[in-house]
Parts: sequence; structure tokens; C-alpha cells
Amino acid sequence: MFFRLKARISYWLARRLFHWQWFVRQPRGWNWLEGQFARMANLGDVGAQSFYGHILTFRGVGLGAREEGVRLLRLAALAGDSKAAYQVGVISLAGSQSKAPDPAEAAKFWEIAVKAGHPLAQIKLQELASRDSAQ
Repeated sequence: MFFRLKARISYWLARRLFHWQWFVRQPRGWNWLEGQFARMANLGDVGAQSFYGHILTFRGVGLGAREEGVRLLRLAALAGDSKAAYQVGVISLAGSQSKAPDPAEAAKFWEIAVKAGHPLAQIKLQELASRDSAQ
């Protein structure tokens, strides 16, 4: 109980400090922030999984960070996070070095995003359907 409360308070503070550029640029500051994001994501907080997943996917250093970011985004998407579901759909359609593009998986995650209320997911689904019918 106390551990979760401490983790939530630290995560709240880290999200506030994340917007202070001078703090983020400090190596010790960034390491502390990243530790708080990772702890809440590992505790199963959907918002933290989505937030930290986006950071690792687009700003992480190395292939391992990107793969961990996509894994966190998938977890958040399957839990109903609209931003994460939309982004996993985009990543699935684009493919990666180790994985071929998968339109069916992209459609699956965009459908989750539509149900969660993401404004662009419906457009992407329509584009995908029109692209598939043209082929």
C-alpha cells in the first residue's frame, strides 16, 4: 500500500518536472524521471505505460528501448488507451527491421482506438480499407 502511494506521488512529480527543460537535460534528473516512469508502467498503470512507451519508442536509445516502448504501447492499447492503440496501428502498418508490415494488426488496433475515441483512427481505417479494395 505504502509502496504504491509513494510510486504514485513520485510519478505525479516526475510528470510535472518533465516539462522543465533544464531538469530533463541534467543526466541525474533524466535518470530519476525515467525511473519513475518505468516504475509506474511496470506497476500496470495504463497512462504511464502509454506515456513511457511513447518516450521509449520515439526518443529511446537503441533497438531494445524501441522494442520495450512498443511493448508498453501494446499493453496500454489492449487496456483501452486511445493514443497507444492509434500509435501501435501506425507502427504495425509501417513495419520495422525485424517485422513486416501487418495491415490486419493495424486495423485491429485502430478499431480499439476508434472505440476509445481517438479522432484520427477512423480516418486511418477508411484509408486502409480503400487501399485494400484498390489492390
